[in-house]
Amino acid sequence: MHASTRPSKVVVVGGGIFGVSTAVHLARLGVQTTLINDGALANGASGRSLAWLNSARRRSDAYHRLRLAGIDRYRTLSVKYPDATWLRFDGGLTWDADDADNDIVAVFDYEHDLGYDAQLLAPDQIAKTTPGVDARSVTRQGAIFNPGEGWVDLPSLIGVLAEEFRALGGEIITDAGRATVNVQGGRASGVTTADGADWAADAVLLAAGGEVPAIVALAGQHIGDDTPIALLVRTKPIKHPLKAVLNTPRVAIRPTPDGAFALDSAWSEEEVIKKADGSYEIKLSTLEGLLLEASKVLEGNPKLEIADYGVGPKPIPGDGEPVFGELQAIPGYFVAFSHSGATLGLIAGELLADEIATGRRHPLLASFRPERFVS
Repeated sequence: MHASTRPSKVVVVGGGIFGVSTAVHLARLGVQTTLINDGALANGASGRSLAWLNSARRRSDAYHRLRLAGIDRYRTLSVKYPDATWLRFDGGLTWDADDADNDIVAVFDYEHDLGYDAQLLAPDQIAKTTPGVDARSVTRQGAIFNPGEGWVDLPSLIGVLAEEFRALGGEIITDAGRATVNVQGGRASGVTTADGADWAADAVLLAAGGEVPAIVALAGQHIGDDTPIALLVRTKPIKHPLKAVLNTPRVAIRPTPDGAFALDSAWSEEEVIKKADGSYEIKLSTLEGLLLEASKVLEGNPKLEIADYGVGPKPIPGDGEPVFGELQAIPGYFVAFSHSGATLGLIAGELLADEIATGRRHPLLASFRPERFVS
């Protein structure tokens, strides 16, 4: 932070994993912190995230290192909560379509060269390594199993972190409507909520998911935005042996704490219809199609039924890389805007809290500063 003194009061806007994680890390550092959200906690992207903990396939070196640090923090958390049903490390299995774009062997070589734990499996080898998959659905090029990967149920984690935050003296304000960040004298001075209430602060973190670019634009700042609409379907619980996360050509599947599955895919997201009033329409054929695709890749091809689904913006910056840190032009105004909120949630909150509290910029976030979008 540009200011040389430690902030005495911080306001965090956003009740998803970035906001709650940063808030609790600030509270651990002894900083008086208020968290404000437009609805209940985890009501946005964190509540409809597949929440696969991974650094699979290809990305920039800096992004890979940050994701590895993120997974490391979940490993630490799993020791603190060894019996948690909401955090598991049972691996991830991925394969590509059987076409000219199948890249699975090259991806395996890439991960192997990075030292990222990976096994290239033929279809008939999968059952011994990670049960619950219909091997007939795996393409002839094979699949990659990454045993170090896992998943987290973000609403459950957010609840655990929020409980600690309150115990440390933090204040949580929910159902506050959309908040805007106030700038006075060229620096962030607090937040105004939809009901006109003002919350003064020495520093503000904006972690409002897909709303971040529009809110910073009110202060004349630009963050590239490529946010699509996401659809996550949750099935009713069934008895099934699958424990790993599956990332397949037509569906991604993640177990849930109650024995159900969370499902998403690129094609089903593209079929979501956004209405003029801002609401969404989901076709029954889309939901049924996603259930069918999931059944095809699961051992025994079980009949799946929908319990519920979530739809809304999935935060993705314009260049696909995370955006973390202080706005260069407005001291005290910090942002967190990124895809992969689950994998990055704990490490991003830790590093952002340290930057807010001390003013020191962490080198792990050097490639992800918001000023890269300033022309």
